[in-house]
Amino acid sequence: MARRSAPLLRRLVSASSPPAPQPLPGHGGGLARRTVTYMPRPGDGTPRAVTLIPGDGIGPLVTDAVQQVMEAMHAPVYFETYDVHGDMPTVPPAVIESIRRNKVCIKGGLATPVGGGVSSLNMQLRKELDLYASLVHCSNLPGLPTRHEGVDIVVIRENTEGEYSGLEHEVVPGVVESLKVITKFCSERIAKYAFEYAYLNNRKKVTAVHKANIMKLADGLFLESCREVASKYPSIQYNEMIVDNCSMQLVSKPEQFDVMVTPNLYGNLVANTAAGIVGGTGIMPGGNVGQDYAVFEQGASAGNVGNENIVEQKKANPVALLLSSAMMLRHLQFPSFADRLETAVKRVVAEGTYRTKDLGGTSTTQEVTDAVIASLD
Repeated sequence: MARRSAPLLRRLVSASSPPAPQPLPGHGGGLARRTVTYMPRPGDGTPRAVTLIPGDGIGPLVTDAVQQVMEAMHAPVYFETYDVHGDMPTVPPAVIESIRRNKVCIKGGLATPVGGGVSSLNMQLRKELDLYASLVHCSNLPGLPTRHEGVDIVVIRENTEGEYSGLEHEVVPGVVESLKVITKFCSERIAKYAFEYAYLNNRKKVTAVHKANIMKLADGLFLESCREVASKYPSIQYNEMIVDNCSMQLVSKPEQFDVMVTPNLYGNLVANTAAGIVGGTGIMPGGNVGQDYAVFEQGASAGNVGNENIVEQKKANPVALLLSSAMMLRHLQFPSFADRLETAVKRVVAEGTYRTKDLGGTSTTQEVTDAVIASLD
């Protein structure tokens, strides 16, 4: 059974009806429904249930940090906590049911076995809930020295097909065939999400990342879809870049990128590269979003469960998941709480007194968490 926190919030839950839909900009005042679910706007303040998966490795440390900060700032959320681990054969049905009911989840990293017959639970969640868009925000944090300044990149990655389709088989002993699946439906859907995100967040450019010079049909279809969607957004600059050139440009001139839209595998590589440019995976927020559900977690996956020493010393960096939880608060229509949390986290990083080892300090997870709580306005 799930463990619920913050009983006071549960008693505050009212039966009030949700606010009436508001006209969307750019649609002539009509009530046409956008496919983008990441749309910050004022909420009615009703406390919301959130599914919480602590996960493996550093997961319990950083999710505990989120819970502490949420309680300290009296955020209108309470958690249903489930123990899920990467070595399980499947995601327990009760967890899926909880996310479907609450529509929002925040999670720590789940260990993904390398090789063997155990599939990734992260992928299971994305496919089961149709979380088709991965969004990672890679930007410089004030006071944190990096090789590049002025970096503010949003990587939007198709999350359900491509090389991650999981369609593999051994043709004959010693010969394995792995299928990369690209569909027009999913390509158009992720392209529209990227342009809608750019439009709603006042971004100026969308870059499509591809390898259509070699994979002319698969990546060619992805590019064709992006071009069709781009033609409907004349105010947003659109360009295309081959993934190998993109990798080189990222580490040499990252400030040229704004929003990037990619197929599945390329997005994973690009997001982790961009994270390394601005300070590492420990500060990169992210989420996986679909039409109806959203799962927020550390944005870049490299080392997402940490090593044993970090876990034993309790020195995991909670910044990435705290910033992801700020994204979650905006998604839940609590923008003022999101702003308070982001401001506090950035203040702690900028001051530099409390930083974990990956950011050049010696602090524990709890010391950083306490500093964020003390910095809340």
